[in-house]
Parts: sequence; C-alpha cells; structure tokens
Amino acid sequence: MITRCYVKDLSKLTGVSVQTLHHYDRIGLLRPSGRLTNGYRVYSEKDLLKLQQIIALKFFGFELSRIKELLANNSGALEHFLAQAQCLERKADTLLEASRALKKIIAENTDNKSISWETIIKSIEVYRMKQQLEHPWVEEIFTHEELKQYATFEAELKSRSTPVQKANFEKNWFNLVEEIKDNLDQDPKSEVGINLGEKCMLLINGLYGKKYAHLRTKKFEKGFGEGKGLTETGLTPEVVSWLEQAVDSYWRQRIYSILAQVGTTSFEELLIRWNNVLDDMYGEDSKRKTAVYQIAMHDDKISQEAKNWLESIYKC
Repeated sequence: MITRCYVKDLSKLTGVSVQTLHHYDRIGLLRPSGRLTNGYRVYSEKDLLKLQQIIALKFFGFELSRIKELLANNSGALEHFLAQAQCLERKADTLLEASRALKKIIAENTDNKSISWETIIKSIEVYRMKQQLEHPWVEEIFTHEELKQYATFEAELKSRSTPVQKANFEKNWFNLVEEIKDNLDQDPKSEVGINLGEKCMLLINGLYGKKYAHLRTKKFEKGFGEGKGLTETGLTPEVVSWLEQAVDSYWRQRIYSILAQVGTTSFEELLIRWNNVLDDMYGEDSKRKTAVYQIAMHDDKISQEAKNWLESIYKC
C-alpha cells in the first residue's frame, strides 16, 4: 500500500512509461492528486487504483476517449463492455478470415503454378474494406456475414463507378432530400409523397440492385430508422419517418395497381409484374416477399378475386 509517490515511482510500479503518465495528465484522464511547488506530480493510492483501471480497459481494446467516459460514468459500463466484446469478436473473425484466405491461396498453389495476384489483390481489397468499416455505424446493424456482403458491395460499387458517376449520385440524393424537406407539410401518402417515394427507390435500387436489396432495406430500417448515419446523408429523423411512409405508399400503389387487373389481364403477364415489384422491393429476400403475400391476404382494399389469384401462386 502506498500513501503517495512521484511519477517515476508510479511508472516503475505499474510499467506505464513516464511519458504516458504525462500524456494522461495532459488529456485529463489521470491527473495526480497533488503537485509540489517545484511542479513534481504526486500520486495517491486512489490514483494508482484509477491507473490500474485504465490499464485493464486498454487491455480490452478501449480507446482513451472511451476510457475517460467510462471512468467518469460507471453506470453504463456493462453496456460498453458488451459492445466492446462484440467488437473484439468481429476483429477475431476478421483475422481468422484473413488466415483462411492465406491458407486457400497456399493450397491452390502447391503445384508451383504462378500465383494469381489479381485474385489476391481483390481479396485484400475486400479485407481492407472490412477494416475500414470496423468503426462506422453500419457495423452496429449488420451481422458478420452481412458486413462481409456490404464490404463486397462497396468494393464492387467502387470498381464500377467513376468519380463523375459518384458525384452525380450524391448530387441527386441530396437534391432528393432537400425536395422531401420542402414537402414535409404534405401527406406522405399523397401523390406528392408517392412520387418522392418512387424517386427514392429508383435512385437507391440503381445503386444496390437486386443482389444487395436486403442490405439496403436493413440499412434504412436499423440504421437511418434508428437515428444512425443521418448527418452524413443529410437526413433527419423527421425526413426518415416521412420518407418511410412515402415509400410504403409507393409500394402499395404498385401492388394495388397490379392486383386490380386480376381478371382482365393474363395470368402470365400479371405474374411477371408481381414478381418484378417484389424484386424491386426486396431483391432476393424470400422471407420478406412471402410477408408481402401474407399482408395482402388480410388487406380489405384487395378484392377476393385478387386474393384467390395470390393464393393460387403461393399454394403451387
């Protein structure tokens, strides 16, 4: 047990360098309890305990800014620990994936064939993309597998888009957001809302396509819908709520329009249109597509004849 010690003593006792202790003092993470007239820092038993807590949190990968927050407010520590545990698990998964990729490359080149550097470089690009997504908010909403898919999506998008195309998309997106903001006093279920909902989906689907539509949907629902990533996209909670209703109204209008033609349009033609709207809505997500059918079967605005037509499709 110590009563007080100088910075060199604390450094020897804990293995933390004097320079690091000085840095902790400068940023307000660990200020000494006392200071002599000659400027020497004097640390107490309480300071030692706090330093041990800092060392422990650093061991678990917490950044200094987060450590400072944790030590100032212990009430939320368990939530931070859970989030950090999940983050460390994802890091471990990423490293294991890199190891598996190396082993695969080795296995494919045991016969001394020339190494396909193009394949290796592409793999590394995807790996680096995942590393870049380690802290952004998308990591909070996607599963590990979805995060891999999202990294692949961004890599593919980067490879197929020119800087001009990227700039045009961003311009169109922010113009759309401004147009929505100008119409927030309008009913999102009105013609204005439906038109803006259509505009949004045409723009976004052009980016994600059918293959990654499930990521688009989750990003909106679990990301924007829960307040994540709004600043970088120009969105606000009010805009997201309005747009969600406008997009829903757009899909409903398309669905009602198709089902209203049951009995007047050929089965095959209607089936093509039905599958097209489901593809536009949810891509390859079969569960969500089935959910649309189930919702339609309980919708009073849809005729019994149309419901019978739907049932004939899904009972096949």
